[in-house]
Amino acid sequence: NMAIIQQKTKEQKAAAAMAGGKAKKKKWSKGKMRDKVLNKILYDDETYERLQTEVPKMKLVTVSSLVERFKVNGSLARASIAELEEKGIITRVLHSQSQRIYTRANAEEE
Repeated sequence: NMAIIQQKTKEQKAAAAMAGGKAKKKKWSKGKMRDKVLNKILYDDETYERLQTEVPKMKLVTVSSLVERFKVNGSLARASIAELEEKGIITRVLHSQSQRIYTRANAEEE
C-alpha cells in the first residue's frame, strides 16, 4: 500500500513559502579600489639630478621603469627618455607603438 502523504495545513504552506525567500541576497562587491598614485608631473631639481645619475647605471630603461623609480607620470617619463636618447645617454633597443625599450649607451651588445 502507498505511504500516506501528510497534507499540510494552509498556514504551514504559507509559512514554508515565506521561509523560502529568507536566503541571503548576494552582495555585489564594489570592486577593488586602486590607491590613487600621485606621481610628479614635472621634475624638481633633486629628481632631475637622480635621473641624470641613475639612468646611465640602469640596464633596462622603459617608460614604466622610470615611472616606478622616479615616481613621475608616464608622459614625463616618455619625454625624459626622448631627451636622454638625444643626449646619447641611452640607446634604443626596441621601439614599437606601445613599448619603448632602451639600454644604457655603454652596454655592450650581447
